[in-house]
Amino acid sequence: MADASFSSLPLPKDQLDNLISLGYASMTGIQAASLPLAFKGKDLIAQAKTGSGKTAAFSLPLLDKLNPRDFGTQALVLCPTRELATQVSGEIRRLARYRQNIKVVTLCGGQSIGPQIGSLEHGAHIVVGTPGRISDHLRKKTLNLTRVGTLVLDEADRMLEMGFVEDISSIIEQTPAARQTLLFSATYPDDIEALSARFQKQPERISVETMHNDQQIDQQFFVCQKSARLDGLVTLLNHFAPQTAVVFCNTKQLVRDVTAHLDERSIRALALHGDMEQRDRDQVLIQFRQQSCSVLVATDVAARGLDIDDLPVVVNFELPRETEVYVHRVGRTGRAGKAGLALSLFADSELYKLEKIRQLAQQEPETKPIESISVRGEKMPPPPYATLCIAGGRKHKVRPGDILGALTGEAGIAGSTVGKINVMDFAAYVAVETSVADKALGRLLNGKIKGRKFKVRRL
Repeated sequence: MADASFSSLPLPKDQLDNLISLGYASMTGIQAASLPLAFKGKDLIAQAKTGSGKTAAFSLPLLDKLNPRDFGTQALVLCPTRELATQVSGEIRRLARYRQNIKVVTLCGGQSIGPQIGSLEHGAHIVVGTPGRISDHLRKKTLNLTRVGTLVLDEADRMLEMGFVEDISSIIEQTPAARQTLLFSATYPDDIEALSARFQKQPERISVETMHNDQQIDQQFFVCQKSARLDGLVTLLNHFAPQTAVVFCNTKQLVRDVTAHLDERSIRALALHGDMEQRDRDQVLIQFRQQSCSVLVATDVAARGLDIDDLPVVVNFELPRETEVYVHRVGRTGRAGKAGLALSLFADSELYKLEKIRQLAQQEPETKPIESISVRGEKMPPPPYATLCIAGGRKHKVRPGDILGALTGEAGIAGSTVGKINVMDFAAYVAVETSVADKALGRLLNGKIKGRKFKVRRL
């Protein structure tokens, strides 16, 4: 499509103004290819890499079709993980600002089902959730999908990999046959083709570039034998010295080992893997987003839906078994037109994995020995912020402004030293510069937020 401006779409002026305020300058490749078709009501099977803007590609037409006066569920978005569902819900809410009273409900496992049932009783225009928890609500008859006009399968390949095919099928069967179905997937395995053939009507197929542009992401590969890999990782982090980085490992045990090794080398790292309780995973992600942790060490499944603005570096502690996973990992840096850096460690025995990457990229990756990297006193910088956890959230009527006011008012903390504030249902998290963290903690413990005392601790 020649015109990549959002004004070329049948969008109301209020939404165009909203897009400008949110920083949506022009359409990405997947948006330009899919949105004109989606607005015509076509079913889509779209292939796009992580960070390509696919959330807006399905959210804009979905929102345009909603009837705000009908509080039945008119759109359903299925995601593989709670993290991705939470991210998608947040972006839909931002894109829906141009209309009043659009209600988005997130339904995922790892949290009590009771409050979710309460939310649904008040109606929901859009439901975003994981297949398992959506199925739970359908069995309890607390969710009705008979008015769904738009169904979205986001990262469909991952949902099938995780064994959700039966749940997805039973969910779709409870939606109207006349719906529009938008399927987004990074890869097209046979089971995706089968799912599309079963549930879509003459879908338009869209594919945008799946390998990342070298001008956008600098990809470097370092030969490092497995016995030296932990120290090799420390060398890379200290040499390139990013403010933050995500390190990917293929197993949960390696995540634990790498995290412990980095901590021993005075690099603040936190682990993220599937054996962790959901609350602990949420707290790790908040600390990383709030820049109170320098390195996130993660497995691929745990990091699904991880959306970090301006992530400068990703590191493959080892090359993944599947080339598509490498593409997903690398796609977490260099987003929104910014430059990114992807560093990979590999042993001689893994050359076959490098060959697969070469075939996908259709160019020869540059490799060098880890010994070629010198660390002349460089160090990865310490985290600029500390995260304080407050035992009060949305359910206690606590808002970000209340926390900011408590810190900058009675506590006397400069507003410039306060970073991101995240308010959840029953807890809130605020980033403060490390130089004032102890003072801020003491003042919040001894002071009040919105006239009430809450427990506060430093994570």
